[in-house]
Amino acid sequence: MYALSLFALVGIAGVAFDYSRVAGMDSELQNGADEAALAGATQLDHKDGACARAANAAIGLLSNSTLLANDNGGLAVKINGGSAVALGNDGCTGISGVTFYQDKDKTTVATTDEDARFIEVAVDDRIANYAFTPIVGAFFGDIEAKALAGLGSSVCKVPPVMICNPAESTDPDFTVANYIGDGLRLVANDGGSNYAPGDFGYLDTDAGNGAQATSQTLGRVSPPGDCIAADGVTTKPGVQVSVLDALNTRFDIYANGINNACGNGKSLCPPSANTRKDVLLSGNGNSCSNGCAFQTGGGNGWKIPANPYLPGSATTGLTAAQYSTLSPMGYPRDMCHAVSDLGSCTNGRIGDGNWDRTAYFGTNKLDYPTLPTSQNLLDWFGTTTPTRYQVYKWEAANASTRLKSEADSGGMTAYSQPAPDTSVGVPVDGTAPDRRVLSVAVINCNAEGVKGRTVDVNVTRWIDVFLVEPSLPRARTENSDVYVEIIGQTSLAGGGSTAAQTIRRDVPYLVQ
Repeated sequence: MYALSLFALVGIAGVAFDYSRVAGMDSELQNGADEAALAGATQLDHKDGACARAANAAIGLLSNSTLLANDNGGLAVKINGGSAVALGNDGCTGISGVTFYQDKDKTTVATTDEDARFIEVAVDDRIANYAFTPIVGAFFGDIEAKALAGLGSSVCKVPPVMICNPAESTDPDFTVANYIGDGLRLVANDGGSNYAPGDFGYLDTDAGNGAQATSQTLGRVSPPGDCIAADGVTTKPGVQVSVLDALNTRFDIYANGINNACGNGKSLCPPSANTRKDVLLSGNGNSCSNGCAFQTGGGNGWKIPANPYLPGSATTGLTAAQYSTLSPMGYPRDMCHAVSDLGSCTNGRIGDGNWDRTAYFGTNKLDYPTLPTSQNLLDWFGTTTPTRYQVYKWEAANASTRLKSEADSGGMTAYSQPAPDTSVGVPVDGTAPDRRVLSVAVINCNAEGVKGRTVDVNVTRWIDVFLVEPSLPRARTENSDVYVEIIGQTSLAGGGSTAAQTIRRDVPYLVQ
């Protein structure tokens, strides 16, 4: 009986011995695949050559060994036979053992460097020639291992603002290049109802609850709270139109009570060095050393001028006779938005970039004694149709000759720089985040079902926008309006429109 049972005992022992070798080799290969995928993911920055760099990082940095394979393949665990790839831009396909995807579910293969967000690596198959199990035929075949990794990015030290894609039904990808220079009319959502295209709201950064905490994140140079995930964000509910006073500090307008969020003076919430805007200062500017509030009645402070810019056409600018009587203008809305309270733009909340440049230059008589010629515009801006952001930066760069204070016929004064103390403005030179530029998340709110607090919301794009005017009640606007001009994709997303605007943190992570 012992002799008869010996065959079974040997078989059981062989299965246990060889299974431990198979499991051990599988762990060796999987560890190698994991490390290779993480190494490759660090290179997925959406820039030219990202796929080639990622593939070579995965292949070149893989240094794991297998001590349990005995197929005469050596000790090294390899991808693509260990051979590096020499691929140009957008060479994301045709690499043995390496596949790039646009999504973590692997439903869409990436074919361009910009679209490659995840890398899957498969290490070369290895074989363990089993010692005992061929006798019983329990195990056979090669062992392989795969790993999928991506780059988890976050944006830090920026106001946590989100906007609902205003073109969600026609352009769910929000092709930023199509909208650069266009005005965008945003309306604050009360945080309770479903968000509509063109609404804006805020993201949760654990900075605290209530309007004061949100005001701090919107107004301060160094916003409190955590970094914001570049992909899965959480929206923040609440009726918070009042917090827009914090955005207005960037224009040198300080509402009563804003000290609760910004501290005394302007140090925590300073204005931009170029505060050109469509409201004028009434009274003695020296009485506003800490910044004046907006006033709708009597008293000193920022006010709507007696002769503001109010176009009568959505396509045609004012004549010289019409704009000659206006007060000095701030940067205006696109004419199709400025013509009425709701506007008549073809794309609704999105304008067409056609703003009244002639009226703007013509009303700012001290800055532009004569209307700039086409050649002047080409020399200054490189185009005869500059964006408001281009004009803003150019004026700031020529502050000694172009940015001046100017009185209108009603006794109020237009200040192009912080009034009256010009030393407190944050320079518009790229060395620090621009106070009139926001990096915001564009979200397809309908598709994502955004309503109140919604977690793990996908971000379609991160874009930079220019704050065109302060959020105030006017003849054709509400204080829930925020009007911006689209600059381009943020540096976070590879657009590089304002490199100093965001702080990016990237961490590679394994998906599977």
